[in-house]
Amino acid sequence: MPASEGRRRFEGRRALVTGASRGIGAAVAERLAAEGAAVAITARTLDRHPTLSGSLEETADRIARHGSQAALVVADLADADDRARIAPEAVEALGGPIDILMNNAAAAMYQPLTDFPLKRRRLTYEINFHAPLDLIQAVLPGMTTAGEGWIVNLSSATARPASGPPFARPHIATMAIYGSSKAALNRLTNGLAIELWGTGVRVNTVEPRAAVMSEGAEAVAGDIITPEMVESMEAMVEGTLVLCDCEAERTGGVFVSLDLIEELGLQVMQLDGSGPAPA
Repeated sequence: MPASEGRRRFEGRRALVTGASRGIGAAVAERLAAEGAAVAITARTLDRHPTLSGSLEETADRIARHGSQAALVVADLADADDRARIAPEAVEALGGPIDILMNNAAAAMYQPLTDFPLKRRRLTYEINFHAPLDLIQAVLPGMTTAGEGWIVNLSSATARPASGPPFARPHIATMAIYGSSKAALNRLTNGLAIELWGTGVRVNTVEPRAAVMSEGAEAVAGDIITPEMVESMEAMVEGTLVLCDCEAERTGGVFVSLDLIEELGLQVMQLDGSGPAPA
């Protein structure tokens, strides 16, 4: 069960959420704020994206409605120098070290491997693997000094190889680079958990069981996702938040959102924490 209970279970904690201008990142940031956390949010979009809805300013407004502090850090995770300032700026703005790091941001580019450009391969790994590790390394000193901390990396079922032949869904092949970067992130999670065992820092990954229709997912794969393949944003957030407040013994795992909800008997709540989400 979570280490603490109640609507304000994150009271007094400071969180950093990447990719928080929209989608899962924005939803996790709001729910953390609804339960009392001060939240630093980072993404490239401050006020308006040319094609997608959502921005850091909009997420900050959602956080402010809950009376929680929001710190905005505009940064490009693909740029090593740019992302190096994210954690220090978040710590300065929130007034202390980060207790919870949610590595949500990701680059998802799907195309056949036979002509997948090197530039895109490098960009995928820069954002999906190197950036999370850089941010983890930046927040770890504060966590180990405090004797506790929660690191949650967002993964994907595409990290697992498809069974076959025959192969039931040939289009999965176009997700191989993205999936391999998430497989690397899963292995990184496990390795860090081993290294940090005994420090009080928990390191886990979480992935949706089904597709979560964020703005980005809709744009990239909306034409191949059918209603029965979808799980709610509220469920994904519920499965994520339990790992932002889990006991020290739950570390090093690759968890599935709906499986965690069922295992722990969790009630899926609305993003503002005000009550149960619609079934």
